Amino acid sequence: MAPKVKVTKEEILASAVELVRRGGGQSLNARNIAAALNCSTQPIFSNFSSMEELRYAVLVQVDELYRGYLKAERESGNYPPYKAGGMAYIRFAKEEKELFKLLFMCDRGDEALYAGAGLDGEMEALVQNQTGLDEQEARLFHLEAWAYVHGIATMFATGFLNLEWELVSRMLTDFYQGLRKQKGRD
Repeated sequence: MAPKVKVTKEEILASAVELVRRGGGQSLNARNIAAALNCSTQPIFSNFSSMEELRYAVLVQVDELYRGYLKAERESGNYPPYKAGGMAYIRFAKEEKELFKLLFMCDRGDEALYAGAGLDGEMEALVQNQTGLDEQEARLFHLEAWAYVHGIATMFATGFLNLEWELVSRMLTDFYQGLRKQKGRD
């Protein structure tokens, strides 16, 4: 009898992420993963105690990919740091539609990983430093900006609208400057 082929946790996770990338979050199930790996479902449940554990691991993996977009956009130096965050968010939606939908277009109310998606202290601190707003006003500023950026990103992710990249950049600048002026921080 031939020895059984071992399927690693990393292979299962990579296959699961690729399934979501190609077919959306609804394609994430044990049968589809097993078929992609040409194995039974047994290795999946040997490496993960449940599908919930695997789904969470997929979210963590996709979040790492998204954070890579953030890092790359900031390090490119093409935009100021705060704007780079918005541009990375939109680029992720444009280039990784299904992964974006998994992270940012699902009910995440009960999941610790994304309970405050988009609302993080680092971005709010950037707003405070750039605008002179107090902590509470900077949080509101960032929430308003994130809602705007999320709208553009959603249009890309759903194929509703495909804008030229320079226009997206200009829209973010116009929104930022308008909001800053409205807050009285010219």
